[in-house]
Amino acid sequence: MRTRLLPLLIVLMAGVLLALGLPLGVITAGVEQQKVVVDRIDDAARFASLAQFVTARPAADPKDKTPEEDERRATLRSELARYYGLYGIRAGVFYRDRSPMAAAPGGMPVPRDGEGARAFSEALAGRRSHDPHQIWPWDDDGRIPVASPVIRDGDVVAVVMTDSPTGQMRARILHGWLLIAAGECAAMLVAVGAAFRLTGWVLRPVRVLDAASHDIATGRMKSRVAATAGPPELRRLARSFNEMADHVEEVLEQQRAFVADASHQLRNPLAALLLRIELLALELPEGNEEIASVRTEGKRLARVLDDLLGLALAEHTAADLQLTDVAALAAERVDSWRPMADDKGVRLSYEGQPAVTGWADPVALSSALDAVVDNALKFTPAGRPVTVRVVPDGAQVRITVADRGPGLTEDELARIGDRFWRSSRHQNVSGSGLGLSITRALLAAGGATIAYAPHPPHGLEVTVTLPRSAP
Repeated sequence: MRTRLLPLLIVLMAGVLLALGLPLGVITAGVEQQKVVVDRIDDAARFASLAQFVTARPAADPKDKTPEEDERRATLRSELARYYGLYGIRAGVFYRDRSPMAAAPGGMPVPRDGEGARAFSEALAGRRSHDPHQIWPWDDDGRIPVASPVIRDGDVVAVVMTDSPTGQMRARILHGWLLIAAGECAAMLVAVGAAFRLTGWVLRPVRVLDAASHDIATGRMKSRVAATAGPPELRRLARSFNEMADHVEEVLEQQRAFVADASHQLRNPLAALLLRIELLALELPEGNEEIASVRTEGKRLARVLDDLLGLALAEHTAADLQLTDVAALAAERVDSWRPMADDKGVRLSYEGQPAVTGWADPVALSSALDAVVDNALKFTPAGRPVTVRVVPDGAQVRITVADRGPGLTEDELARIGDRFWRSSRHQNVSGSGLGLSITRALLAAGGATIAYAPHPPHGLEVTVTLPRSAP
């Protein structure tokens, strides 16, 4: 669940950080550019103050020039040259007809289009430059033109133009963006760490509940949940789960006790009834069919009671798990059943490795194998094989019992192992329908499983799976 919840939280947090970081980056770029623009406006205003007294065009006749005007023009040109040499910013003062009054470097033109032309036009209208288009770090050839009017006697007589390179400004913007990105990465790491802690705090009780539910579903009815961690709602859920598990365990115990007591209490009256039937048979002619039928039904009822008692004990008894040589145990059970198989004409054999270890209750596993092998021998015709195989499979041990009997359909495979269930095609075969239910209960107590599948071309394959590692 964490793997599904964490990406959702991370995507949401990344979206929030981007929603904050992108406007902050735009604002940072705007602030840096605004600083440059304000600085250029101040510089243009200073040059305008120098140029407002040098507004007359140079006289063609040197005799017409005044020393004061020549000095002011020379000062303006000197200031523009020093400004260009120190900062690398092109600057010039231009008459209304775009002819230069003074410029550095010499020959600096007035832009005829674009941002510079718009700034010059605004200055001719008596307004200073404002709001130039934003320069971004990837605009390698971007420049910032700023224009300021030179006003004398209320009229705009010239315009001061500055054309600034943006390399340093773009570097400062990029540096600010890197700081923002670093801050967002740090915030993202902190948020991811907090998300891990939060999801762990929220989901840990859920995982514990899931594990306890699985334990109870597989027969370990003693599993409970410690309601000490997580949100209050989950702690309340854990307490409710424990109460429910207590009630379920109590009901199952009552059911098991009833089945065991009923089976035990019915055995004595049934034994007495069978004895009286035998006494009654002595008074009747030999071979009476009714007496034979009563005897058969009485024996079948006794077998059902024995199996019910065995099922109740199997579900109630705790498993004694040990590291067991599963291969040796399976081979021993095959040897024990071989005389009966030979008597039926069935070829019972063991295949697999001589030694494979796994964790199991040896007594319960022996009883389960006996029930499975007995079931295979019942339904396998004479001359056909029944094979018991033990193979290791990673962290598990698999015991397969394959026969060549009539097999089962898909619907019958879904029901096999249910209590008292028997295929309608096999009603004439002796049995109570509880053997495989007892087998499943014996195996589940030790953490093992049993599965059924067809054995092509016909037959049934029963697979018992045991863990190889300690529980």
